[in-house]
Amino acid sequence: MTGSAEGRNRTLGGLATLLADAAGEAVRATDGRAAGVYLPSSSPGVLRLATLVGLPARLYRPWWRLHVDRRFPVADAYRLGVKVVLPNSTESMRRYPQFAAGLPFPVGTINVPVMGSASPFGVLTVLLPAVPDVTEVLAKRDRLAEIAEELATGVRRLGAAGVPLVWDDEPLCVRPLGPRRTPKRIGRFVWHPVTDVVTADDSTRTLLGLAADEQPWASDTLIGAVIAEDAERLADLLREAAGGKQPSGPLLLRTTGGAPRVVEVCGPDAAAAGPDQPVDGIVLDAGSMADAAADQLPQGVFCMDRLGLIVYANPRAAELLGEPRARFLGRALWEGVPWLGQSACEDHLRAALLSPQPVHFHVRRPSPGERETGDERFEAYDGDWLSLSVHPGPEFLTCTVAPAQRGSQAPDPPEAADEAPGAEVATTSLVHRPIVLAIALTEATTARQVSAVVMQELLPAFGGRRLAIYLLQDRHLYLAWETGFPLGFLAPFEGVGLDARLPGVETLTTGQPLFFDSMQQLANTYPGIPLDATEGARAFLPLIASGRPVGSCILGFDRPRSFSTEERTVLTALAGLIAHAMEKAQRYETEAALARGLQRALLPRRLPVHPGVETAGRYLPGTQGMDVGGDWYDVVEAGDGLALVIGDVQGHGVQAAATMGQLRSAVRAFALDDRPPDEVLSGTNHLLIDLDPGQFASCCYVRLDPLTGRAMVARAGHPPPLLRRPGGRTRVLDIAGGVVLGVDPFARYPVTELVMDPGAVLALYTDGLVERVGHDIDEGISALRVALAKGGASASRRGGRSLVTLADRLTAAARHSADRPDDIALLLAARRAAKPR
Repeated sequence: MTGSAEGRNRTLGGLATLLADAAGEAVRATDGRAAGVYLPSSSPGVLRLATLVGLPARLYRPWWRLHVDRRFPVADAYRLGVKVVLPNSTESMRRYPQFAAGLPFPVGTINVPVMGSASPFGVLTVLLPAVPDVTEVLAKRDRLAEIAEELATGVRRLGAAGVPLVWDDEPLCVRPLGPRRTPKRIGRFVWHPVTDVVTADDSTRTLLGLAADEQPWASDTLIGAVIAEDAERLADLLREAAGGKQPSGPLLLRTTGGAPRVVEVCGPDAAAAGPDQPVDGIVLDAGSMADAAADQLPQGVFCMDRLGLIVYANPRAAELLGEPRARFLGRALWEGVPWLGQSACEDHLRAALLSPQPVHFHVRRPSPGERETGDERFEAYDGDWLSLSVHPGPEFLTCTVAPAQRGSQAPDPPEAADEAPGAEVATTSLVHRPIVLAIALTEATTARQVSAVVMQELLPAFGGRRLAIYLLQDRHLYLAWETGFPLGFLAPFEGVGLDARLPGVETLTTGQPLFFDSMQQLANTYPGIPLDATEGARAFLPLIASGRPVGSCILGFDRPRSFSTEERTVLTALAGLIAHAMEKAQRYETEAALARGLQRALLPRRLPVHPGVETAGRYLPGTQGMDVGGDWYDVVEAGDGLALVIGDVQGHGVQAAATMGQLRSAVRAFALDDRPPDEVLSGTNHLLIDLDPGQFASCCYVRLDPLTGRAMVARAGHPPPLLRRPGGRTRVLDIAGGVVLGVDPFARYPVTELVMDPGAVLALYTDGLVERVGHDIDEGISALRVALAKGGASASRRGGRSLVTLADRLTAAARHSADRPDDIALLLAARRAAKPR
């Protein structure tokens, strides 16, 4: 890393340029609407959007920051190192409902990891028009992968040079690459009458033919740039604006070089007029006949580029929008016309930028009093509704605006939001937050998972840095989750009673959220309360579900801040969602503890030891849901032989575990009576039908004679066993079978006989070991057969302990996988070779 701030900025600038070039090329190569690159931030487990091409960064603000564990296409691409392709919104909703809820438009996305030597540096993502099938974007996916590889090469080079490969700033917003038509140039300037100083941008200098070294200018320099007969008119225009008189319209002037230019100015409001108030101005190229024609239209028309910069507006648009053109031309829409920055308008603009269809909507234009402009020219439109249409194009958005007709479908005027100055949360983020959090919470099943979702979704949305969640138990509050607080600070509050005068207690007992804009305000309200910081703000939210208290949630912010009415409303609603999720998690954990205890009691603690047969069993719960289910295995002494049993009850949870216990007991009873395999399965089938638990089960039953190796096998809808012979040849046994248990009272279960030679290994398993989403189960069985063939040799030679090792090998991949949608059971039996006399 370079030793100076200048050197560091230079190297970081090189990284930004590299990322912007890659994202721009991604847009061009895929005909995408927008593209960006995510990099890790200095916060562990958090990705940040480093660059964005083709879309205003403001409109993508909800996705600037992503946790790597979030169920989101970018996060999965980074965490798993795989390409994530979503061709349309239907596929997005199926696989990533949070992503689809935030961008409910006909849009697809391709996400490709930017790979380092062992793990990804970041993710290259592109948004593109939706297509019906994934095959239509495979070529674009491959091209994006090539761009990501080129980017990875450049990133590795910068990393080797000491450039920190993290991003903690706002995203760098870039216009798309490729040939673009040059819009009419717009220059902006500001004149300060008291000091007679004019500051202007490069476009103003170019349009007026002034040298770059002449800045800052005096007003004489500006006036001297036009021909003599126009100079006095321009001087009068500036003086009128400085005196608070709004000019009647633009001036058509000529520069000393003869070029036609349009100059518009606007001064301060009449109430605030004075010599110390600046005058805003714009300079336009007046050479376009198309612009001149559009200026005469009775309908308002304005244009924006794909980053939201207003590049043209006719006089009628300025009149209807209620802002002089000199205030908004050359600025981003939400800066030049701030009241169009409301969340509803941003949603429509996002739709126009990401989908090819025009967008039509109504919006209420605030009255001059609400806008605090004092401009009397717009009094005729006080509080009226406007009809806006946005027509997307590859380079610009063309917008039309007209008064909405009386009786149109314009919605009722919304309540004015009490937005506090300096609020840290974008309204765009607030709009989707309840939807996103609700969807995320549906996937959380434990209190810890709920807390993790709140940390990942709620804190970033509101700019919070601290979170504590307390749950109520026996009229006391106990800490369930904390992050961001100083070590040990919350310890004294553990187990506080409901009679304590603390904000976290009183928010629950009163049911009212408490908001403190500063730590001083908190200390004044609760004298003597310990504080974890001298600066900041706090929100205390009650967690109440179905009228019952669940606990309380504390949000901490590093800086003082106020909470707007909308923020308070949204936070209170989110607290309700969290409370319901926590209540569900508590019920779930109680049931899960019962189910795990029941399952442990029902599975065999140890398998019987037989001198002629070695056995080994393994059980792995699924990682989805309650982690308990109905898979089981057993070895039972049946007369002078052994019964080998494996089964799988449909479903998970307490009911599946209870049904499994009943079936295991029934099979053991029949086996101890040394019934033939077909009678065992028929009797168990009738029992399950009589119990009528609403579930069915598969089962495979083997009665083995250890002395002769003769085995009789029957199965009920269960995967076929595997047999590895002593020489190493392994095959899938062709065992006739019947339907699953619990369905047909007249079902028959034929018996197949086979012989296990000394040293042979028999494998019984449930479908969780061989079944994978998107793959045929026969492929999984074949893979297990190959693994048994390779690993079974040591089991046949050394017996017992090696058979245990073989069981571990066959389940190793599943054991180390974080994604096991189903339970897994495995039972191995190896017939020992007879000892020489």
